[in-house]
Amino acid sequence: MVTTRSRLREYFHTEYQPGERKLVRKIDFFILTFCCLSYFTNYLDRSNLSNAYVSGMKEDLGFVGDQLNVINTCFTVGYVIGQIPANLSLHYVKPRYFFPACMLVWAGLTMVTASARTPGSIMAIRFFQGVAEATTFVGTHYILGSWYTERELGKRSGIFTASGLAGTMIGGFIQTGINSSLDGRSGLRGWRWLFIIDGLITLPVALYGFIFFPDTPSTTTAFYLTESEKALAVARVPPVEDRSPVSWTFFKNAFSSWFFWGFVVMWIIAGETESFSSNALMALYMKSHPTTKYAVSQLNNYPTGVPAVGIASTLFWATLTDFLNGKRYLVGYFIGITGVVTSAMIVAASKDPTNPASTAVVFGAYYWAGAVYACQATFFAWANDALRYEQHMFRAIVLAGMNLGSNAVNAWWSIIFYGASMAPWFTRGMWAMIAVSILLAVWTAVLSYTTARHEKARKAEFAASSGVVDHKTAEYA
Repeated sequence: MVTTRSRLREYFHTEYQPGERKLVRKIDFFILTFCCLSYFTNYLDRSNLSNAYVSGMKEDLGFVGDQLNVINTCFTVGYVIGQIPANLSLHYVKPRYFFPACMLVWAGLTMVTASARTPGSIMAIRFFQGVAEATTFVGTHYILGSWYTERELGKRSGIFTASGLAGTMIGGFIQTGINSSLDGRSGLRGWRWLFIIDGLITLPVALYGFIFFPDTPSTTTAFYLTESEKALAVARVPPVEDRSPVSWTFFKNAFSSWFFWGFVVMWIIAGETESFSSNALMALYMKSHPTTKYAVSQLNNYPTGVPAVGIASTLFWATLTDFLNGKRYLVGYFIGITGVVTSAMIVAASKDPTNPASTAVVFGAYYWAGAVYACQATFFAWANDALRYEQHMFRAIVLAGMNLGSNAVNAWWSIIFYGASMAPWFTRGMWAMIAVSILLAVWTAVLSYTTARHEKARKAEFAASSGVVDHKTAEYA
């Protein structure tokens, strides 16, 4: 009990160097506000497709079969293509220029979607939108890993990820409001107004980033940071050699590293445990319900509980793993259990589809499944923690590779296992979820053991080169 109390006191009352607390508050305000607002609008723009689909777009544009999934695949292909080039661009173009420029592009494409007349035109738009949005998630995690210490990173990653889920959650309510107030205004259906308004919301956020985003500690020219604060920001993170990545040797070393493949494979597996939520299965289940016809407002509002659970789970696990000194791997075991149990619940409910209790079980399973979103913040924080002593751009490559690998698989995974035509039960997808959930738990165990050994060795090496003896590391290394 005494140990727990002392750890809680230490966690909530972190000792800072003179001026460090003020620096952290400043970067919290300027980095987190922009990154969270950017990711919020990013997910708002992404989720509006599913909201529009159940709010009249399907009928207006004549969607058939799995065309909704094909559109998502087009977005994913563009997203995959843009991953590594976008993250490497941060080495040459200042983030405060690059991030807002990408936002302006995807905001424009979101608004252009309002003019679409066929599913095919949306496929083309979403492809280029995926390219523009490629750097938002992994680029931000790269920036967070550049500014924050290991002790601070989990909470910030959690807040950032939660902001995207908030975009998904609020998107449903926005569509409901638009459908009731703007449907038919100026001859446009409500779902078309949704794309216009979502695009407009993004524009002031881009302007804010252009003016206030501080880039990285070693390159920042932010007017609100003093020279001593800039020096302190650099000193807070381990010094690593930062060579230009454009060389055959760099790519050869990066792609042959166990770090790269360990985290990439982990996120490929973990990414598919989010399939229930990322493919809007609850909304599709309701749209194709065997006995009940839900109103448009219900189709948009009821699924918002899924990202709400995701937000709570993300913040809980991000904070807990920070408190437990970075034990991010615990989330892998939690997600493994969640995936197996929720899939089994839906499979069981499908055996008696007309029973009212069946609907309650499915709703409960999909809401609980929203908790797996916790892996986004914690796993990318885990990668940032493990790569803290490596080259900055190698870390950027690994983070981009994680998202690239996951989306490359998801491009075809969603069509095979979660096609819209498979609603309402997605039986094949339920068994796929059980398989990847078990595999995630196994991979988490292997990767946690490997990274723990490597981190002890690198900490000892860093302490020796700095002339500081880490007695705890020396004893157990």
